[in-house]
Amino acid sequence: MDPISNKKEFEDLTTNLRDLAYTYIEKYNPSKQQIKTYLLKKYLKKFQGSKVRKEITLLIDNIVVNLEKNRLLNDSLYSDSRARVLFRRGYSLNKIIHSLKSKGIGQEDIKLSLEKIKNEKSDPDFVSAMKICKKRRIGPVRPESNRELFYKKDMGILARSGFSYDISKKILSLTQKEFYQLIKLI
Repeated sequence: MDPISNKKEFEDLTTNLRDLAYTYIEKYNPSKQQIKTYLLKKYLKKFQGSKVRKEITLLIDNIVVNLEKNRLLNDSLYSDSRARVLFRRGYSLNKIIHSLKSKGIGQEDIKLSLEKIKNEKSDPDFVSAMKICKKRRIGPVRPESNRELFYKKDMGILARSGFSYDISKKILSLTQKEFYQLIKLI
């Protein structure tokens, strides 16, 4: 094998992966783990070279480190922004934790993001549960005649959304008038 052609092939691969990383960051604003997964998949699909997987992961790690040095990737900022977006959508804190873990965010970054949310709102899970009830039209938003019929179903919806039994029970025990007064405060 000619070492010069191998070096050129290596440089071309590095340039191509770096360009792919830039376009992906520009479009999606990913976490470190997401960009690593994306680049590995692209390499396997597009380039199908004869390189060892260990070499490719080292190359991808170097690209990610360079992106971090240039401040194009930052997991703590990603964690903060993603947690806020999910909270605004009505996700419980448990579901936010699970979502961030699945994106490859570290435990410390997740903890700091949740503390920021808790500092902004006194009871974030209660607020999120109210948003879910309003969005899905369950619990206090239902007509009074149907509330007892759908109590178990509403409890199940809130449980699958990641809320505790106490919070679910508290939300479902509110009257429509109380619910709408609290929604105005949020």
